Order: sequence, then structure tokens, then C-alpha cells
Amino acid sequence: MIVRQSPAKVNLFLRVLRKRADGYHDILSLMQRISLCDEMSFALRDKGIVVKCPGSTLPEDRDNIAYRAAEAIFSRASGHFGVEITIRKKIPVAAGLGGGSSNAATTLVTLNEMMGIPFGTQELMQMGARLGADVPFFVFGKTALAAGIGDRLKEVEGIPYLWFVLVNPGFEVSTGEIYENLRLGLTKEPIKYRMPRFLTMSHIAQGLYNDLETVSLHLYPVLSEIKELMVAHGAVGSLMSGSGPTVFGIFRNENDAKKAEGRLQETRIGSVFVACSI
Repeated sequence: MIVRQSPAKVNLFLRVLRKRADGYHDILSLMQRISLCDEMSFALRDKGIVVKCPGSTLPEDRDNIAYRAAEAIFSRASGHFGVEITIRKKIPVAAGLGGGSSNAATTLVTLNEMMGIPFGTQELMQMGARLGADVPFFVFGKTALAAGIGDRLKEVEGIPYLWFVLVNPGFEVSTGEIYENLRLGLTKEPIKYRMPRFLTMSHIAQGLYNDLETVSLHLYPVLSEIKELMVAHGAVGSLMSGSGPTVFGIFRNENDAKKAEGRLQETRIGSVFVACSI
């Protein structure tokens, strides 16, 4: 059996550039993995795929993206393999933190190792892109600038080590609904955009941006309240991650983050987590 940590992510920066003819959206996003992780265990078996999610309401069949990731890599592998996957969830579901995509990527990378590494990273990223837009990022495994539909990745170096407090208000948000409410024209013209610098804590605080946040804050006003509470409790900046509803604050150090965690827990506004960048 192999046990792996499957990390969440936050988007420090997210621009939705255009809607494409195929229905997807071109984005530009700075994506950062964080230390809030699910725990996944993998045990090879003679045949079949078994997924277990104890203590969670997640599906344990093909509706689980980790199941489909195992199917995808086994269908490309020579030989007959099966696996039992156990997922112990700590990352909130449908929260803008990429938990499902991370589970899929962890499945691809781990099963590849267990089978003797028949596939390279690029091949795994291509498999992942068919499963979900964020899966290639987690296979890539580094802080990255994501372009296209999230499948074109470039490593970003020099990002300061960060401490985060995250608040999940406890309801799920439909990514499709958020994108549908984002007013974007359909265009074939190339869009040029320069991403802000993220070399210091001040740069990051000033550069935090998410096009989807405007929609989500309008639909769910409590998210604005969470952002205000973050700043009131010492965050140098606060932003919604992905399509939400999780809101994160960036703090100067671990001590400040843990103080804010305690104060935010007292407000009972949602589930509160402390994490650092990885």
C-alpha cells in the first residue's frame, strides 16, 4: 500500500479572458498548492477499481473523478491492473480549492509509479486534461501560471512562502453557474494581458484578483462579509479562490494566521483552516 497527500490549491490571480467556440473559457491564473490535503491510499489488486470515501458523501463509483483517473491510466497501460483507492477527505467539496482535481492527479501520478513509470509527466497531464481543467496543474506539481483552459502551464519561481487562513461557508457553488453569470463575449481575437509581479508580500496583496469573485459575491453576499472579517483580523489581502465559495486571507506569518483562525472560528461563519504554501 502507498499513502499520498493530495493537496488543495488557491488561485492568487485569475482572469477569465474569453469564452471559446467549444464552450470552454481561456484563463490566465497563478495557481499555488497549499498544505490543506486529503489523504489517499492505494493498493494494487488483480483486477477492478474500488474507491472508498469513509466519512464522506462522495460517490464511490465512476462518478468519482479518482475512479475515472484510474480507468484512464489503466486503459493506456500494457498488462492488467486493478486498484483499491481510499480517500480521506479534509478539503471541502465544490469549494474552489481543486480537491477533486487533486485526487485525480494524485491517482494518475501514484498509479504511474506503482506500474513502473510507463508514462512521462506530459502524458499524465494530457490524460488529466480530459478529466478536468485543474488536473494538469496538480500533475505538474509546482507553482504555475496556467493559460488556455488551464492546460498550458509554466513554472513560476520566486513566490514568497505564504501563510493562509481559509474560510468555507459550508455551501457548494456550481462552477457552471458562476461562469454562466460572467458576462463575456465570444471572440477569436488574441487577448494580451500582463500579469502583475508577485515577488513580495506587498506585490501579492496588491495583485490578488479573481474575475469570478464579482459574480459569486453578488450571488452570495456572505462572501463579502468573510473577506471583510479576514482583513479585520490581520490579513494583508483576501480573495475568493476559483469559483468559490472558499475565501482565503494571506498573513505575514504563522502566528498571525493562527490568531486569526481562532477569532474566525468564534464567528461561526464557516469552517476555518490554516495552511501554508507548498
